[in-house]
Amino acid sequence: MLKNTYIHIPNIGASTERKIWSCGIRSWEEYLKNHNMIKLPRAKRRLLHSGVEESIEQLSSGNHIFFAKRIPANLQWRAYRHFYEKTAYVDIETTGLSLQNNKITMIGIYNGKETKTYIRGINLEEAPFELGKYKQLITFNGARFDLPFIEHEFNGTFNHIHIDLMYPLKKIGYSGGLKKIEVSLGLKRSDETTGISGLDAVRLWNRYERGNSEALETLIKYNTEDVVNLEKIIQMTHSRMIEQELKDCKRI
Repeated sequence: MLKNTYIHIPNIGASTERKIWSCGIRSWEEYLKNHNMIKLPRAKRRLLHSGVEESIEQLSSGNHIFFAKRIPANLQWRAYRHFYEKTAYVDIETTGLSLQNNKITMIGIYNGKETKTYIRGINLEEAPFELGKYKQLITFNGARFDLPFIEHEFNGTFNHIHIDLMYPLKKIGYSGGLKKIEVSLGLKRSDETTGISGLDAVRLWNRYERGNSEALETLIKYNTEDVVNLEKIIQMTHSRMIEQELKDCKRI
């Protein structure tokens, strides 16, 4: 879907992008070969041509920052497959919801093969180094919660493509919290963590601070299931996100 995205090109909007799609064009390369079939003002045609050529070059060089800065936040899911090998699934636990009054207790980072957990008072300060290995981050509600907390703790951490699954999932009919969506998709959690909520996660941390090591183990398992399930969810739904985008184009 990234290679059929045009709204990141300066002065090109959604209506022009959909006009290109409506002509049956499905990639930047196809656009360059068939641009004459699209009725557009000459100035816009020049912008598109140079923008598409630049986009092909930037993607070929693996420059994720180019796309992270230009693609609207709610559409960065389009880049998923192109930066899949450099993706981290991220979830945090905190002492509460307020950025100013609360703090991160745990950051879980999953790269599709292994999960690394960073814990306050143990190794939390190592998390930015791990995040720096990736080009693309996937969260759920991370735009409003996880990333602001991490940025507040570690200023200057992010230049990634960021896919906040909450928004494209809602567009294809999955609303509510992460646990509700997991159930809708048939994903099951372990007996140990089933039913645990964000508030319970805060309580587990408080119990750990009072000396209960088992509470920390449960919290780690809960956080690990969060990040692992993020990968499962996007793999199960990404093609539907693309289908919905193209359906919306046909309705216009």
